Amino acid sequence: MQQIAPFRSVIDADTLGANIENPAWRVIDCRHDLLRPDAGHEAYRRGHLRGAVFAHLDLDLSGSRNGRNGRHPLPAPDRLLERFRRWGIGPETQIVVYDATHGQYAGRFWWLARWMGHERVGLLDGGWQAALDAGLPVETTVAAPAPGRFQRRPGLEQAVETDTVAERRKDANWLVVDARAPDRYAGQNESIDPVAGHIPGAVNRFWQSNLQADGRFKPAVQLRAEFDALLEGRPASRLIAQCGSGVTACHHLVAMERAGLAGALLYPGSWSEWIADPSRPVATGASEAS
Repeated sequence: MQQIAPFRSVIDADTLGANIENPAWRVIDCRHDLLRPDAGHEAYRRGHLRGAVFAHLDLDLSGSRNGRNGRHPLPAPDRLLERFRRWGIGPETQIVVYDATHGQYAGRFWWLARWMGHERVGLLDGGWQAALDAGLPVETTVAAPAPGRFQRRPGLEQAVETDTVAERRKDANWLVVDARAPDRYAGQNESIDPVAGHIPGAVNRFWQSNLQADGRFKPAVQLRAEFDALLEGRPASRLIAQCGSGVTACHHLVAMERAGLAGALLYPGSWSEWIADPSRPVATGASEAS
């Protein structure tokens, strides 16, 4: 069993395999489907990585919706703390999160763990498919770890509210980055939210731009160059990531951490919260960023 330094961005399947029996590690299955909310749990019951517990995007990793706070509002910290303890997470636990869509949903757990002050969290590079390709053990037994002693600490990740985004989107010192697919950003193909378009002033970088053709993250040096070009001299702390509901935007923050660009902010309510107030402006058309 390897004893290695904590992982804080991504982790490869071979390293996870070497530590799959390590009691100091906790694997979290975050598979999900926006159009079939039960699909992730169904997949977990059919088979998951040995010892993995399941975290549901809607039920565990999001709070209650009120029609004004977006599709996936942040969960209450006390409620999330209870979940972390139930999943067997303690202050020194190395968390590894995975899904079946290259980090699309697991990135949310990564961000929430860091929001709660826990830095020992890594996203499995390549996700479920990479684990299968590496021959990691799969089981159907529902994991029941002993309760952990997790405690919330000062957060490593920060969130911003809608009013802040409304101000900073007009400030050239700040950069709002929309992680949705280009067609949704442009308002050409909105299949989820009732209003098409994007926040005026936001530029588009699709979250899948962080990946190579095989679904694994690009090398850190390449991600650094791409985000530096996007920032155009701004510090990482002046970037606000958003998407449709504050989920896939977290993928950018994982990628930036991998690239050594910590400090970017998340707009959790994102587009679905922005459009809840019809008085807020909406823009359409392609982005100047790729």
